[in-house]
Amino acid sequence: MLTYPDIDPVALGLGPLRIHWYGLMYLVGFAAAWMLGRWRAGQPQSGWTTEMVDDLIFYGVIGTILGGRLGYMLFYGFDQLAANPLNILKVWEGGMAFHGGLIGVLIAIYLFARRHRMRFFQVGDFLAPLVPLGLFAGRIGNFINGELWGHRTDLPWGMRLPCLEFPAQCADLPQGTVWSIPVHASQLYQAALEGLALFIVLWIFSSKPRPMMAVSGVFLLGYGLSRFAVEFVRVPDAQIGYLAFGWLTMGQLLSMPMILFGALLLALAYRRRPSS
Repeated sequence: MLTYPDIDPVALGLGPLRIHWYGLMYLVGFAAAWMLGRWRAGQPQSGWTTEMVDDLIFYGVIGTILGGRLGYMLFYGFDQLAANPLNILKVWEGGMAFHGGLIGVLIAIYLFARRHRMRFFQVGDFLAPLVPLGLFAGRIGNFINGELWGHRTDLPWGMRLPCLEFPAQCADLPQGTVWSIPVHASQLYQAALEGLALFIVLWIFSSKPRPMMAVSGVFLLGYGLSRFAVEFVRVPDAQIGYLAFGWLTMGQLLSMPMILFGALLLALAYRRRPSS
């Protein structure tokens, strides 16, 4: 079995100022998207300039942070929001919802496309391959924060957690137990699937001209399927639990429209066949 490494969530402390790994992972994701976007813009006949990429990433950062945080508080932490509206500002404690961030980014794409007089899916198809490395970095941030663990498992890659650091994982074990029963490191599963694997698929797929909406469709379909699958081994948020059937989670419910809409975009893209 694997053992959870002793990682301090605070990367750097300077007096009262503390810089958390979780926040740094978001910076890594945005930086990766910016560099890859500028590289793609520099390719012949890309139709993009590096200045346009700078502008797009700025819009995307704002949409991700505002949408992700607001989405989390509405979908998963409404009780915290109702108890103290200022909790919405505590981003350093974790609590960013991908589906909320997606809505924020869609709004950002619309505003960017309108400003630059481009089609919505021209922007969406360009941005989609840049996103998964940010998702990868965010899930690594979840792992360092010690959140979003999966169910217990006897598989050889299950991860033991120190009871002193994760008492909830050891609540039903004898007093004095040092290590928890191994659990699925679902954050790492998501980092591998919706992060690295989806990035490779999208980067290769988008490296050649595709019908408009096709790249966006692959992103939505790929993320939705990855998230839906991992939710089967991930423990649902305690304040919500399972929504139905003893297995349906909020993450799966929110991913269903992504799967359906992604498949629809692909069908429409290859029916129309215009290049993006």
